[in-house]
Order: sequence, then C-alpha cells, then structure tokens
Amino acid sequence: MNDLVREIKGILTDDISLNDITFVCIGTDRSTGDSLGPLVGTNLSQLGYDVIGTLHEPCHAVNLDEMIEKIPSEKIIIAIDASLGDYTNVGKVRFGKGPLKPGAGLQKELTPVGDYHVAGVVNVSGFMEYFVLQNTRLSLVIDMAARITDAITCVFPLALAEVAVSE
Repeated sequence: MNDLVREIKGILTDDISLNDITFVCIGTDRSTGDSLGPLVGTNLSQLGYDVIGTLHEPCHAVNLDEMIEKIPSEKIIIAIDASLGDYTNVGKVRFGKGPLKPGAGLQKELTPVGDYHVAGVVNVSGFMEYFVLQNTRLSLVIDMAARITDAITCVFPLALAEVAVSE
C-alpha cells in the first residue's frame, strides 16, 4: 500500500460508498502544470467513476461555479487540483479533509470546493506563478496523475457490476 492510499484511508474515517462520491477535477490542459486535475478526471472517467472535469470538458476558473452547481447536494465531493509549493515538495501529493481553494497559487479568489481534497505540488511558488505553471514538466504531471488515479482506484474500487452497468 503506498503513502497516498494510507493517507486517504487514515483521513476517511466514515464508511463512504463510491456511489456517494463525485470527483471534481479542477484545471485546464492549456497550462501544463494546471492539467493535473483534468488528467486525473479523464483517467477516472474512462474507468467509469463519477467525474466533473476532464481534458475534453475541463472544470476551471471560468466555469467552476456552473460545474459544481450540477452536483446533487447529497454527493460527497473529492476535489483534485494542482498546487504550487516549496521545491522540496514538488511531486508530492496530499489528501485532506475540507475544501481546497482553486487558484490560490495565482492569487485568484474562487469558490472553495470539496468535502475532501487531493492537491499535487507540481512546481515551486513564490515568483511568476503563472509562468511557472506554464513551464511545468509534463512528465511530472502525468506521473502524478497516474499515482492519484491508482490511489483512488485502490481506496474506491469499482465493483464489476458497476463497470458492467456503465458500459
């Protein structure tokens, strides 16, 4: 079991059914660093998970409020987004209880999202954040998206019956 799986299982104390969850994957493919959320969303969507925010239909700063309005109020939201941080944390992913604040790394005031959140540190903060996000290594973001997807599928496996119904 990897560290992210342990972290998720340690924070999720309630027995949550996958049917109760919507994953909101925030970001855009127009910026390499900001594509973490849509990459995870695309991966999860292709597997049959309930997802808002993919490469083809992104959930980003412009449409965030509109997208989250579509989610039924009884759903538990797990928000997934890229973040900036200290250089020693680049490549690390954290899971937490409570909403994340999309756009915080770029000093944007957007609606907080999620009952739980996954944030991946894709690059360093502190100077020219927009430029830093634009110049983040795609290989790092793809590897992080795969790790997040693997952790989610480990913690919330799809039952064979659910997969068969969604096809």
